[in-house]
Amino acid sequence: MDENYLKTLRVLEETPSLSQRMLAERLKLSLGKANYLLNALINQGLVKAVHFKNSANKRSYMYHLTPEGMQRKLELTYQFIQLKSREYEHLQQEIEALKLEIENSPQPGALPQRRIPV
Repeated sequence: MDENYLKTLRVLEETPSLSQRMLAERLKLSLGKANYLLNALINQGLVKAVHFKNSANKRSYMYHLTPEGMQRKLELTYQFIQLKSREYEHLQQEIEALKLEIENSPQPGALPQRRIPV
């Protein structure tokens, strides 16, 4: 799963009238990468680009999530939560192992006498 697809869907759902430049800034990506993501989502039928009728800039679009796009956003959100939960559990285990390593160190005076926060 590419986290950028989920971020793009979330931003577009929240603010459909963003320009591609503003989208790139919100995602902290290059304009080219934002354009690539947006076009990929449009080509997959997850986002629909609609012209602004009353815009002074006739090249302005609103980006709407299609029903498929909303469903995909939910699926990606679920996958993201699962991934981050696994990463969190792994990190907790690694921290515990490192704490034990410090506690079992043969040189007890080598470290400051501070308790490691839990």
